[in-house]
Amino acid sequence: MPNPILILIVTQILFTTSDFIAKYFMTRFGFNLNNFLSIWFIVYVLIRILATFGQLYIFTQLGLGRTMALMGAVSLVLSASLAFLLLGEIITTAQYIGITLVVIAFLALAFVK
Repeated sequence: MPNPILILIVTQILFTTSDFIAKYFMTRFGFNLNNFLSIWFIVYVLIRILATFGQLYIFTQLGLGRTMALMGAVSLVLSASLAFLLLGEIITTAQYIGITLVVIAFLALAFVK
């Protein structure tokens, strides 16, 4: 059986990747019909479908409350990290403290029975 925590992390990476794709193209080309008929949008939808399958698998292994808490934690860390690395967004000290607390919460949820 695949490790549900690993599947959860990969699933959230897929969701976050699709969010960055959408952010990139929608801010450049606007919210219009041409965007929804383009190749990037098809890739975006396919990534999200794959991520949804991962999420559904995780629900069968961990339960709704734990799954959503873990996905939220992974999402915050990934989004903040990628925003810093790819978009050059600056993270404040308070945000670093918050992200550290999220990591601690993730570890507690993931590995404490």
